[in-house]
Amino acid sequence: QVQLVESGGGSVQPGGSLRLSCVASGFTFSSATMRWYRQAPGKERELVAGITSTGSNTIFADSVKGRFTISRDNAKNTVYLEMNNLKPEDSAVYYCKRFGVNYWGQGTQVTVSS
Repeated sequence: QVQLVESGGGSVQPGGSLRLSCVASGFTFSSATMRWYRQAPGKERELVAGITSTGSNTIFADSVKGRFTISRDNAKNTVYLEMNNLKPEDSAVYYCKRFGVNYWGQGTQVTVSS
């Protein structure tokens, strides 16, 4: 069965950095487009970034462009989200997801505050 296990979240001060990881199993990861989403309290879940199966193409929400980077290691079935210059409005639970499949992992909490 599909499994997505996110990790790497935590509490940081504004301007700080975090690197999230998502380990996938139960499907052919190297063929899958992957995405990161986030959901803040009281808000809808939103797309943060996406990456195609080979890593050749990426997309980012306007709010994170220039600050976040998405990458993947198909040998490790892992997709990463490098987050720099974090802002309080980046605080949310972050989820990874296989594009086109309605399955969500447990997410990892990111809190940015001073």
